[in-house]
Amino acid sequence: MPDTEDIDGDVYVSPRHLAGSTFTGDPALKPLLALGFDLRHDDLGNVYVTAPDHHVRLGYLPEGDDDGLWRINAYRDRFGPPAWGVSFNDSAPTEFVTAFTTALAQAYAASSDTYLAQPDLKDPELGAFDAVVPLIKDGWQFQHPRWGVMELQSPDGMATCEYTTGRLDPKKELTTLEARWHLWGGPKNGYARWYATTNTPTALVKAITQSVSDPAPLPRWRDSMLPGLREAAQLTPVTPPAPPVPTPLDVQRSLTRRPPALGTRSVPRWSTATPPPAPAAPRTAARR
Repeated sequence: MPDTEDIDGDVYVSPRHLAGSTFTGDPALKPLLALGFDLRHDDLGNVYVTAPDHHVRLGYLPEGDDDGLWRINAYRDRFGPPAWGVSFNDSAPTEFVTAFTTALAQAYAASSDTYLAQPDLKDPELGAFDAVVPLIKDGWQFQHPRWGVMELQSPDGMATCEYTTGRLDPKKELTTLEARWHLWGGPKNGYARWYATTNTPTALVKAITQSVSDPAPLPRWRDSMLPGLREAAQLTPVTPPAPPVPTPLDVQRSLTRRPPALGTRSVPRWSTATPPPAPAAPRTAARR
């Protein structure tokens, strides 16, 4: 385990969907910046990251017009509309975003056929099922069927993943919650939300579900968490509490306590020596 001084937090939060944001974008930006993506700032403090070929763009928007803190798009034509889009709101755990950008960086380094790979158009539900397998293994349960929606809920009932079937409006997918994939978690007054549009590669969606279902808790500073998250999550101190310091009365009692009397009973000892054979018992003549 890492040294507690290297952990950015004083508590571990479980389950992960109740951890909330870390309020810093650096960890999620690093995988893309390592590939030479260009980084720029605006006057408000928003960050824009662009791939060398301009086919992938990311916005980290703490001063945006809504709660969409992260917006990530990929393009087949650098001057055309996005081929797919993903968004995380300002309550989503940063580790979920980092898992996505890490998978995206790997896909981008592989080829455009990888990060622009479309789901199987003949059987898109098959790819969708593969993406939710990590949640199923973590105990998420399918909910009562609704027409056109596959829904799973976490064991604690405080997180939901939805996959919508059928035809969707591409423009609405990019600008509203009417997207192919929709995941949220936490109390109703502080939902962490994430959505992905129709053509988001299954492997990238799965990177999110794997991070969500990871049993490892996330470190956070307790006082920085939203009250609703603190009440709902399981919090474990990063540094275990020290044993209580004995009081003067405890010390006095230990000094006045009488030592136990020594017993006189012998204590058997183990020996590796082979004991001599026991004498044979005398035989008794058989009666006639």
